[in-house]
Amino acid sequence: MVDPITLSAAVGWGVTAVGWLASPIIPRLLNKAFTLLEFDATEKLEILDIQVLHLQRVMEVVDESTYRVHLEPPLDKLKSAIYEAEDILDSIEYQRLKKQIEDGKSDGSKMDSLKKKVRFAMPSSPLKDKDSGLPKLELEKSLKKIEIAISGACIVLEQLNLPGLINDNGRPAVATNARSAGISPPVRVIGRDKDRHMIIAMLHEKENQCQANTVSGTCYSVIGIHGIAGSGKSTLARCIYDHEKKQKQENKEGHFEIVIWVHVSQKFELDSIFRDMFEGATGKECPKLNSLHALKERLEEVLLGKRILLILDDVWHNNRNSEDHEELQKLISPLNVGKAGSRILVTSRTEDALLALGAVQERCIPISDLDDEMFLEMFMYYALGDARVGGHDRRKLEMIGEDIAKKLKRSPLAARTVGARLRKNPKVEIWMREKDRDLLKETMGALWWSYQYLDEQVRRCFAYCSIFPRRHRLLREELVKLWVAEGFIKTSKPEEEMEDVAREYFNELLSASFLQPGHDGMVDYFTIHDLLCDLAEEVSGRDCFRMEKGFTGEVPQDVRYLFVGTYDREKLTKKISGLQNLRTLIINDVIRVESNACEFFACMFTMLTGLRKLRALNIKIQVIEPHYCISVPDSIGQLKHLRCFVFMVGAVTGVTLPGAFTKLYHMQVADFGYCMGLTFSSEDMMNLVNLRCVISRTNLEFPNIGRLTWLQMLSLYAIRKEPLVEKSPLVPVRNSL
Repeated sequence: MVDPITLSAAVGWGVTAVGWLASPIIPRLLNKAFTLLEFDATEKLEILDIQVLHLQRVMEVVDESTYRVHLEPPLDKLKSAIYEAEDILDSIEYQRLKKQIEDGKSDGSKMDSLKKKVRFAMPSSPLKDKDSGLPKLELEKSLKKIEIAISGACIVLEQLNLPGLINDNGRPAVATNARSAGISPPVRVIGRDKDRHMIIAMLHEKENQCQANTVSGTCYSVIGIHGIAGSGKSTLARCIYDHEKKQKQENKEGHFEIVIWVHVSQKFELDSIFRDMFEGATGKECPKLNSLHALKERLEEVLLGKRILLILDDVWHNNRNSEDHEELQKLISPLNVGKAGSRILVTSRTEDALLALGAVQERCIPISDLDDEMFLEMFMYYALGDARVGGHDRRKLEMIGEDIAKKLKRSPLAARTVGARLRKNPKVEIWMREKDRDLLKETMGALWWSYQYLDEQVRRCFAYCSIFPRRHRLLREELVKLWVAEGFIKTSKPEEEMEDVAREYFNELLSASFLQPGHDGMVDYFTIHDLLCDLAEEVSGRDCFRMEKGFTGEVPQDVRYLFVGTYDREKLTKKISGLQNLRTLIINDVIRVESNACEFFACMFTMLTGLRKLRALNIKIQVIEPHYCISVPDSIGQLKHLRCFVFMVGAVTGVTLPGAFTKLYHMQVADFGYCMGLTFSSEDMMNLVNLRCVISRTNLEFPNIGRLTWLQMLSLYAIRKEPLVEKSPLVPVRNSL
């Protein structure tokens, strides 16, 4: 079996702590800030560049236990100062937009000119002091903090008398814009034939053969696969699922009538699992029901009298918690109505979880370790495959690949991730250099090595994904919108669209196997493997945080990105009201408003508008009172950094936006879900010069929409035959209507 390891043992803490900060992000931000302040900082930037490079290289080799206590404080100060400078620059840009919009109202040609330039962060000429006021003074102080933090960290390094640093050739030169150099081949099951045949045979055993392995009094028996993260459990289970699904489609003898795949994970909600079961069994979207009991009854109607194969992927269990056992029993209880001969196939990191679900010892199968030959075949499939390489070079690469494969501890996940990265550079000199790297000794070291080779902006996007729960189904376009809103996307050419560059970032993560594709019959989604989740959480540090079911701890006060899985009004208000640095707030649970809706929304917006640095806000509302119209208060205008506003409401609820909404000059995405009606209190929506996407499943009557020249997506727009529209003809929307 692959040896379990900890992230801190495989990855130098220094690199983890500094994360994306030890990259071109720092000099880029400083250059922008000094330009805005009309200060010639060429010499100063050269000094800072050298210091940052020195800092980065030291962070790659320092040992956690020895140096962390000395280096963590200055690095924390540096990160805080960078974030602060970003926020101040954003405030100055807001003031610039405000002034130009106000000036442009009196001159239409000026307004048109503004729209052509608005996508670029830096104005052609900086604002005068009287225009920017206090933000420029704050920016000067913030830049000083950055300088002090960098210098302070370098002084600490000198005092520690650290060992020699890696030389200039210690890391191969990889073009940061080489995002689509190679495409990772499809996941392939190698060396698992014995396990696969054995499990399939168990699934189709006659009842008299498996009676001893059947849970007493039930119509099903449980078979389990267990092993550490990244060992190939889910891949093997998916292979078996695909086989049984095909048997069913071809109506082969002895096939299961219903085949369902459900990912469970450490934290799960029974209603979500039951919905997944329903959709897996029927291929249809699960209807919205009022209670868990009603949902279970509807599911049992579908399963009644059918021979079922249910595959539960990634089940967790804590022996010390009796509630875990009860929840798992509830999870599989709908199968009690099935036909004799039904089966449950489970994957888990522990055997205890399999036993808790009713498997007997003989049916708990440890995933077999690949022998060296099979693992090498797997690694070379991902690293070289059908790449066009000359015969002589191919033989050399295969020899080098043998040495690299030995360092990956036969981890299938490492084979995919490291192999995918090497596949982009099938050159003998690069492979020779990489086979000697110390970080290839352990699985997490291998993952970290692949992470280092991502573009620095892509690394930031990947770290951001750690706010989502493990195995959360990520949607490409949702991530693209969030990354753009958070400012992670850097365009290098005037004609480049930020969304297109964000999709390139996404494809780079997909190509490097940092994202894994999935499809549930209705939509394509993507997940992150648990080992990579560990990596993302480590590199993001305290920046990202999740409040999942049962959370009772404290939220770090310096958190920037927050995901809330279960809504609890009192707890949420208490936990987040003081998070002054928060940039993303995603409340994934549906907020049900059953009474006193007016009072509820007044309190909610009072809390939200106190989070002045929010750039992305995502909430879902269900108002029980029919035909209720939510009036968003004027205080929404205080969220001057807001770029992505997802305010999902139901089909029987309307939304009225105040005039202050038109002062959110940075706004890029506005999504109102299935709202009954969307009303604009102001004709000045043309002020939203950065607006790129408006989503509403109801007809929109959007005033002055023809002036929103950067709009890319607009759903269900009602074109009115009025002079207002004729005066400002609708411009072509770039992507879709």
